[in-house]
Amino acid sequence: MADKKEVVPAGGVEEFGYKQELKRVLSFWDLLVYGLVFMVPIAPMGIYGVVAQASKGMVPLTYIIGAVAMVFTALSYWRMAQAYPIAGSVYSYVQRGISPHVGFIAGWTILLDYILVPALVYLVSGLWLSAEFPAIPFWVWIIAFIVLNTILNVLGIDIMAKAMWIMLGIELLAFLAFVIAAIIAIANGAATFTFKPFFDPENFSWSFVLTATSISVLSYLGFDAISTLAEETRDPKRMIGRSMVAALGLLAFFFVIQTWLAGCIWPDYNSFPNPDVAFFHIAEKAGGAVVRVLCLIGTVLAWGVGDGLASQAAVSRILYGMARDEQLPPFLAKVSAKYKTPWVATIVVAVITLPIAVLLPLDKLSSLVNFGALTAFLFLHVTVVSNYIIKGKQFSFRDIFNYLLLPLIGFVIIGFVWVSLDALAKTLGFIWLGVGLVLLVIVTRGFKKVPPALQV
Repeated sequence: MADKKEVVPAGGVEEFGYKQELKRVLSFWDLLVYGLVFMVPIAPMGIYGVVAQASKGMVPLTYIIGAVAMVFTALSYWRMAQAYPIAGSVYSYVQRGISPHVGFIAGWTILLDYILVPALVYLVSGLWLSAEFPAIPFWVWIIAFIVLNTILNVLGIDIMAKAMWIMLGIELLAFLAFVIAAIIAIANGAATFTFKPFFDPENFSWSFVLTATSISVLSYLGFDAISTLAEETRDPKRMIGRSMVAALGLLAFFFVIQTWLAGCIWPDYNSFPNPDVAFFHIAEKAGGAVVRVLCLIGTVLAWGVGDGLASQAAVSRILYGMARDEQLPPFLAKVSAKYKTPWVATIVVAVITLPIAVLLPLDKLSSLVNFGALTAFLFLHVTVVSNYIIKGKQFSFRDIFNYLLLPLIGFVIIGFVWVSLDALAKTLGFIWLGVGLVLLVIVTRGFKKVPPALQV
């Protein structure tokens, strides 16, 4: 475990017109664990059946393609984190790389992702637990998760970091339990190794695989949340980007291994008793009821506690960053003198999350989260070009490659996935953007006011 002594890097947030209020204690390893827990190393266990049927059994292939797609976005985050190592993520990057007003819209867009993610993961966990324990309503589980994660987030970033390590351990235990059980089952002849999950020539079709990738790639969403912890990181310019890319690489390994073995254990992807919980049937076939329960518990805790804790921390930092810029109500920028956390924003997120998780159906939540994340990624890629090529006038071969070609590839890939979103997600997403535009006109007094830190 990393030493938690607070470190203040040279320059710091004062360079960008802010006061250092949050506690700088996070190491590279803390960021890596945060990113892993946010994305959930065993995420495929929750959506395996749907992806397997969409890809005709080639689930590992979709996760490999998804990882390649996300790397380009991670690189764009890395570029902007080096230029602006401050809280706010896409909001701060676009604000300074393009303009304050466009930055507000980008921040408003990513809020659609970050505000709804806690509700989404709590709802999924509550529904799974309610199915196992029918006597307890799903909303009781949701309240329990919200209360626990809010307390941990308010108590301090170092407390949250320790909780992240514990959650990662639980998730890796579930991962290892399944992997070992699957290998033993194959060794005993209960199943056979096959490479068809990577490529099945009889069923391969780019349309099927890419459609499935648009589902599986969403398991990687969350690596970007690492950037929201920039002002609590010891050396954000160096650590933010590296931890993002490392988290993506490790997650790709975990995703590919577990889905490959799942395909070996249960090759007939059309015969699941219930596709929504297909992986738990596979786990039981591989190692019996014990492995099934371990995978179920690991998945529920990974989503309800780990992912919920990380996502609540991320959205509170976005709200904090926008509020101190006077783009949202100023009370959201209040920081606890004792714990050095944005406690008001954290509690507000908890209050908003409960009704959303209880009242909105799962499919609508998922659609809106995807729209918010992917649209913000498009803003990000454009910002890299604006910041380095247009504003920075960096035109060397290396600059053109890093700040134009790579973001352009990332934009095209994310654009393809964005186009594949369903009509409902786009309709509701554009309504959200319309509300944001009206709010922007109000808070900027007709585009005349800019955040204090940017006033010259």
